Amino acid sequence: MTVQNLDTDITCRRMLESDLPAAHRLSQAVRWPHRLEDWQLVHRLGSGFVAERNGEVIGTAMCWSHGSDYASLGMIIVSPEAQGKGIGRALMESILDLIGERNTLLLATPEGQPLYERLGFKPIGTVHQHQGTVVQPEIVAPPPGERIRPAGVNDRAKLIELATAGTGMPRAAALNELLQVADGVVIDSSGELTGLALMRRFGRGYVIGPVVVPDPERAKAMISHLLGAHADAFVRIDVHDSSQLSPWLEELGLLQVDTVVAMVRGEAPEPAPGLQQFAIINQALG
Repeated sequence: MTVQNLDTDITCRRMLESDLPAAHRLSQAVRWPHRLEDWQLVHRLGSGFVAERNGEVIGTAMCWSHGSDYASLGMIIVSPEAQGKGIGRALMESILDLIGERNTLLLATPEGQPLYERLGFKPIGTVHQHQGTVVQPEIVAPPPGERIRPAGVNDRAKLIELATAGTGMPRAAALNELLQVADGVVIDSSGELTGLALMRRFGRGYVIGPVVVPDPERAKAMISHLLGAHADAFVRIDVHDSSQLSPWLEELGLLQVDTVVAMVRGEAPEPAPGLQQFAIINQALG
C-alpha cells in the first residue's frame, strides 16, 4: 500500500523483527518510555505494520488476537515530522484488514480519538496512567482468612483462568509470555486462588499489571504488597476509571500523569461476575 503525499511515496508493509530497533527509536522520538525489550515482548505476541519512506520507518501499528472473537491494537506512532499526511489512517486500515471481524479494543489519546471514531470505534470508558516512586507504601491487608503469596509454577493454569475471567477474553497467550518476565502474587483463600497481580520491568522502572481480583480492597492489598517489595523503584500502573483506585494511588505517590479513552469497534467483552481487571497489562494488550 502507498500513501501519495506530494512527490513522496510512503509504503506500508508488514512489520519484521528486524524493524524493532527502528520502531524503538521512533517511540523515543515521541517520548514513549518503551525499551527495546518492551517492543520485543509485544511483537512476540502480535503482528504489525510499518510505514516506510526512503527506507526509514516513520510509522508503526500493531494488533493482538485474543481468541477468535476479540483483538486489541496499539503501538500506533507516526513520526512528528510526518504527521497530518494520512499515514496513521493507512496504518489503521492495514491493521483492521488484518484483524477482520473480531471485536476490537484500543486506548486512544484525545488527539487520535476522532480518527478512530471515523473508523467505527466508540468510547466505553477511560484509563488513568499513574507513576512515581513510592518510598514506604502503607501495606493493605487482605480479608481475614486470605493471604498473599508468590505465584508458583503450579498456579499457571489458574492464573490464566483468572485473567480470562477478569477480562472476558482468552488470555493464555499473553499470560504465558508475561510469566516468563514478571513476578506474580496471588490471593490464596484456603487453597482457592481469587486474585492475581503481576509486576515486571518496563520503561524507566517497573509496571504493575494485570491485577485481577473481585473488589478494590483486594486490589489495594495486592498492589501495596508489590510496591512494598520494590520500595524506592519507579513504578507505573494503568487503571480503569471504574476501578476507583486513582485517589488511593495518588495518596501513595503514584501521580496520575495521563488519561486515555478506552474504545471498541463491535462489542466489548464481559468479565465474569464477581471479578474485574483493575489494572491492565499495558495500553496495547489491555
